[in-house]
Amino acid sequence: MSTTQKPQRSPTEIEDIILRKIFHVTLTEPAADASSDPRVVYLEMTAAEILSEGKDDLLLSRDLIERVLIDRLSTANNNNNNSPSASAAEPPFPYLVGCYRRAYDESKKIQSMKDRNLRSEMEVVTRDARRLAVSYSRIHLANPDLFGGSDDDNNTRKAKKTRRNASPLLPLIFSEVGSGSLDMFGGSGSSSVQSPPGFLDEFFKDSDFDNLDLILKELYEDLRSSVINVSVLGDFQPPLRALKYLVSLPVGAKSLVSHEWWVPRGAYMNGRAMELTSILGPFFHISALPDNTLFKSQPDVGQQCFSGASERRPADLLSSFSTIKNFMNILYSGLHDVLMILLKSTDTRECVLQFLSEVINANASRAHIQVDPISCASSGMFCNLSAVMLRLCEPFLDPHFTKRDKIDPKYAFSGHRLKLSDLTALHASSEEVSEWIDKDNTAKANDAGNGNESRLLQSKEATSSSSNTSRQNAKSTTKYTFICECFFMTARVLNLGLLKALSDFKHLSQDISRGEDNLATLKAMRDQAPSPQLELDITRMEKELELYSQEKLCHEAQILRDGDFIQRAISFYRLVIVWLVGLVGGFKMPLPSTCLMEFSCMPEHFVEDAMELLIFASRIPRALDGVLLDDFMNFIIMFMASPEYIRNPYLRAKMVEVLNCWMPRSSGSSATSTLFEGHQLSLEYLVRNLLKLYVDIEFTGSHTQFYDKFNIRHNIAELLEYLWQVPSHRNAWRRIAKEEEKGVYLNFLNFLVNDSIFLLDESLNKILEIKQIEAEMSNTAEWEQRPAQERQDRTRLFHSQENIVRIDMKLANEDVTMLAFTSEEITAPFLLPEMVERVANMLNYFLLQLVGPQRKSLSLKDPEKYEFRPRQLLKQIIRIYVNLARGDSENIFPGAISSDGRSYNEQLFDAGADVLRKIGEDGRIIQEFMELGTKAKAAASEAMDAEAALGEIPDEFLDPIQCTLMRDPVILPSSKTTVDRAIIQRHLLSDNHDPFNRAHLTSDMLIPDIELKARIDEFVRSHQSKKRSSGEDSSNKERIQTTSSDMLID
Repeated sequence: MSTTQKPQRSPTEIEDIILRKIFHVTLTEPAADASSDPRVVYLEMTAAEILSEGKDDLLLSRDLIERVLIDRLSTANNNNNNSPSASAAEPPFPYLVGCYRRAYDESKKIQSMKDRNLRSEMEVVTRDARRLAVSYSRIHLANPDLFGGSDDDNNTRKAKKTRRNASPLLPLIFSEVGSGSLDMFGGSGSSSVQSPPGFLDEFFKDSDFDNLDLILKELYEDLRSSVINVSVLGDFQPPLRALKYLVSLPVGAKSLVSHEWWVPRGAYMNGRAMELTSILGPFFHISALPDNTLFKSQPDVGQQCFSGASERRPADLLSSFSTIKNFMNILYSGLHDVLMILLKSTDTRECVLQFLSEVINANASRAHIQVDPISCASSGMFCNLSAVMLRLCEPFLDPHFTKRDKIDPKYAFSGHRLKLSDLTALHASSEEVSEWIDKDNTAKANDAGNGNESRLLQSKEATSSSSNTSRQNAKSTTKYTFICECFFMTARVLNLGLLKALSDFKHLSQDISRGEDNLATLKAMRDQAPSPQLELDITRMEKELELYSQEKLCHEAQILRDGDFIQRAISFYRLVIVWLVGLVGGFKMPLPSTCLMEFSCMPEHFVEDAMELLIFASRIPRALDGVLLDDFMNFIIMFMASPEYIRNPYLRAKMVEVLNCWMPRSSGSSATSTLFEGHQLSLEYLVRNLLKLYVDIEFTGSHTQFYDKFNIRHNIAELLEYLWQVPSHRNAWRRIAKEEEKGVYLNFLNFLVNDSIFLLDESLNKILEIKQIEAEMSNTAEWEQRPAQERQDRTRLFHSQENIVRIDMKLANEDVTMLAFTSEEITAPFLLPEMVERVANMLNYFLLQLVGPQRKSLSLKDPEKYEFRPRQLLKQIIRIYVNLARGDSENIFPGAISSDGRSYNEQLFDAGADVLRKIGEDGRIIQEFMELGTKAKAAASEAMDAEAALGEIPDEFLDPIQCTLMRDPVILPSSKTTVDRAIIQRHLLSDNHDPFNRAHLTSDMLIPDIELKARIDEFVRSHQSKKRSSGEDSSNKERIQTTSSDMLID
């Protein structure tokens, strides 16, 4: 039985079959039956040309295929073939990609061929086919009209005249880098187009740069366009991964940094324009933070995640926080990878640094209090840039900062890339900074000139010319390390980005708090006098508060909830602090007497930003876990009381705010207690420097200095009260009080007394005003007859006064508490001649207010609401009396008490003792207080006798300030006026100027008037002797006005 064998095909026939399968073309007319592939294009004209050239057959081969391919690519747009399938032919690019995919598939099938030679020959065929597909793909994308048209129909081609479509290569790149990302709501950006294995690698490999450059630039423009106005909830991940993929290609990196939109130029280019038009700008704009309505991103994060937040479950909010944080970190990582790839190449590093510096310089005005959203980039962009820059810094943020010596302080003034020299410096004025920079540049230029002279032996004139040239180019010749540039750029970006966003968050919180107060006031007014306008105002306020709340939660989600972001920033600022301290010789005290210009000229915001970040981080649970705070503690102790190093008193006050946050009872953590109780510099210098700053803050130079000092001293007082409980710090405090009895401690005590008097006096007066308005409002009939506007004004005043009383009374309580606990162990400074009368007057005034005739008028329905605790206050006042009496070895305190003609009354002591008994004070304290009252009464009697004995006192013996007899006359060097030493020294505690001509004056400048003192002493002796000889009795003469007992309140 015979069988017919299938005829074996020749290699040329196999090659023809493979090429027809790959390229979907034929040179022979296909059969008109259903079995023919409609995708195969019959190139009739091409076949005729080949036959006319004398070729025997129409089999496809490697020699013919490129010619055939060119004709096939022109088929869809030229009518040079009459094949019915020509009109349905695929457009060029999808066709070429399909060819590559089919060539890849055929190469896999070929592997099953048993004939090794045939298999090798066919591998060459498929490899050449892939090469041709890639090559003509490049040619087509670079020249879309080369084959007689583009991939689009007529309507689309008309539209493309005004707008170019996205590159067809983009979906293949998305598929290559993986586009399985999910947005927040489960949507996927996956593409149905898949890139054949190896296609993109071959497309971007071994090709002339000029051919690929145009294609790559269009790809970058498409990627940029795909993320414009996309928020973090949008599908930004495929474009970001595609961007990273392209820059990882050497040709791709080169094309990106040479793009005209890498660093856009133009006369009207500003920060916002750079964000919108640069290639990377829209990627950095992706954020959870709301932007100006003109540049709003979608989806709206606030609306999607935080609308009606007050009514949402906490778990829902936590889920939103976590999702936003995760997506932001994906963005940070992607952008960091892109910049890192470019920075690792020496060919593109300079371009990256140029881009960063241009963005920073164009957005310098973001540091202003009010930021113009039209001219400045968004907060979201700079927060993202902050996160990315911190990641770039990680290699030199090791625990010991071993690479910090590569940071050159001269970079800040070189003008190499960043414009930092115009920023406010730590201590130097702008003139001093300019002078120092000019001097340094001149020195560099002279060094360069001298070097040229020695090497080239030029003439004197030529050397001078060279020196001038070198002086002009001194700025640009210095080479700085990447670490140095990255350090300064990061510090500036954080100032304009992260720290600005934290400031915005703080202001948002304040706006919400004020808005809620205003809303409560409006609702209270509506309850009393409803009106349509009030309803409109309430509705408007509620909408504003909802938007504010959404914006605040967006900030919290992107920044405050990202612990890694915050800790990276803290680590960077720890480097800043350690590096700055290195400029002055390291962590050691005392500081050098002269501040080096490198430190003095450093931008002030370096330190201010570090302090602000620490304050914010201290209020975020667990944000400081594992953070090394010792270096920050050392820095604060070294510089908070050093105005010769850090001029701005508000910046030094901010350091105290940091310490206040770290107090164990404030932080809620015992971890920070070691910073205060086991830290060497803290034990030696903390109390001393806090007392010094308490004094320094009296004069800040600001027009609001009088009110600013109370908030600052509030922080210092809280810290001092805590330190008093620590035995080692209390011992240091006692030592300082003894060493500085007439120095800084006396000044501290004086300002403490001044503040106590002012705050309590203000509070008590405001209480009377509050009670008056309460009485008006309680009379309903009369109140409702008043005009609505008047009622609104009085209601607003009432709430305003309530807030003022609450704050002032809290501060007054703190000051009196500090006077009470310090006077228990430190009494000598209180009893100095220049201080004792001031203290006695204060105590008498407080006692009069608390137990005198005004007591009932200060009664409140809810005194605790206003921090007004009269019983506790009275106890502390009387303890101060008793403490000072115990330490009064020379018995001068009773005389100071009785000499107060404004508030002293002997019966106040009896009234005070009665109240103490009722509220249960220690009997021993009451007894000592009564004994002090008896001594004061006796001193008053003695003073009256002495006054009577002196009779008429000559004017030249009277102090010109208080018109009292001078005991120790001194001459003021400038005005030549003679005053009493104790009185002028009391004046100098608060004001170091001559009161008669405002010339500078200090205690050591006073000139004793020895001759006048001798005459005064003789006058007193002679009149006292006359009194004794005459036996005159003046004990019955009453010269002090007293208050009758019936005026006192039990």
